[in-house]
Amino acid sequence: MHDTPKKDSRVEGEGSYSGTRDYNQATAEFIRKGKVDKAAKEAKRAVDSVEAAELKVAEEKGKAGDPRKSDKGEDRPD
Repeated sequence: MHDTPKKDSRVEGEGSYSGTRDYNQATAEFIRKGKVDKAAKEAKRAVDSVEAAELKVAEEKGKAGDPRKSDKGEDRPD
């Protein structure tokens, strides 16, 4: 069976409408359920613990960007 796109399907890339809509809905639900304070307390606990060094490494890795540099087109043939 082949997957064929629907006539009305839209190609969405980075910054897609559906991705934004899903994120906004999930964020609103998180707030509505009152989970913000608990998450903030857990984040503070993690930052103030031995886990802090691991979190810092993950943060730096995230800030460094795509390790494959595919966003720069360097992996693509000319």
